[in-house]
Amino acid sequence: MLYREAGDFKTSYVADGQTFPIAFDRYRYYAVLVVALAIIPLFINDYYVNAVFLPFLIYSIAAIGLNILTGYCGQVSLGTGGFMAVGAYACYKLMTAYPDVNILFHVLAGGIVTACVGILFGLPSLRIKGFYLAVATLAAQFFLVWLFNRVPWFYNYSASGQISAPERTLLGMAVTGPNADAWLRYLFCLIFLIGVAWIARNLTRGTTGRTWMAIRDMDIAAEIIGVNPLRAKLSAFAVSSFFIGIAGALFFSVYLGAVEVGEVFGIQKSFLVLFMIIIGGLGSIFGSLAGAAFLVLLPVLLKNILVGGLGWPTDLAAHLEFVIIGALIIFFLIVEPHGLAQLWRLAKEKLRLWPFPH
Repeated sequence: MLYREAGDFKTSYVADGQTFPIAFDRYRYYAVLVVALAIIPLFINDYYVNAVFLPFLIYSIAAIGLNILTGYCGQVSLGTGGFMAVGAYACYKLMTAYPDVNILFHVLAGGIVTACVGILFGLPSLRIKGFYLAVATLAAQFFLVWLFNRVPWFYNYSASGQISAPERTLLGMAVTGPNADAWLRYLFCLIFLIGVAWIARNLTRGTTGRTWMAIRDMDIAAEIIGVNPLRAKLSAFAVSSFFIGIAGALFFSVYLGAVEVGEVFGIQKSFLVLFMIIIGGLGSIFGSLAGAAFLVLLPVLLKNILVGGLGWPTDLAAHLEFVIIGALIIFFLIVEPHGLAQLWRLAKEKLRLWPFPH
């Protein structure tokens, strides 16, 4: 009986429009934040940070960015890996050019640079849409990877062609480099995820989000009622690319430390983030988090069971992982197109009615 609106008496429009109208949801949200911010950092180690937490946090940021563009605005994009590479290389150039600037500003600046690049490659969306727009963003993916591979200035003329994150500190403690503590890297990425999710949630619930959804549902009708397609589509590309650029900067500087653009930010990265929002649910912030968690935890779980428990060869377990992910994508597209977020919504609706059948 805890999951009810009874007793939640609203006396203002602000209270009526809050994100969590049921008190139990608000308390659960605060409890999750307390556990994530205050309890988990006390017990995590390098293995859990590198294998579970950092990939989940960073991919969640990238999935939220792509979901804004594809799920809320309806603009299909296959250039996520390329935009993550822009954020990574922008962060690297700023870290090496301005070593005295806080790493926090380098990551944010990487997102701003990526937003500008996203607006540039979002201009074709004013004339084309659907499959043709997907091809245009796919071309951006290949062009950006080629650019970072062929222009030595981007990787500071390194002989290997790789970029490596120098050690940078936050409040006197190393965040990047080999001496960075696991708990600090976790908290650094967690703060970015909380900020990105909060901004995305407020944008999608306001006027900006409604214009994006109007363009997604029927762009011609939206233009007739006064929505500016130019502003709506380019703003979606800008916000989406900004978040994806932040994810790329964190992926390079805090998570991996050294990357080669073709191996790390190739087309497989774009498809991976796309699969996350398909499985998690298009047009849902929670779906982005759920899809990222699912596709980060599934390989770890399969590896521990198949390789560690049953003794299967590593290559066989990796191929089975691809089969399972592909089957799940087909399943969600056919059975539940709105993904894990819709299943979560249905479960909450059942809880609100339980034990009554109606």
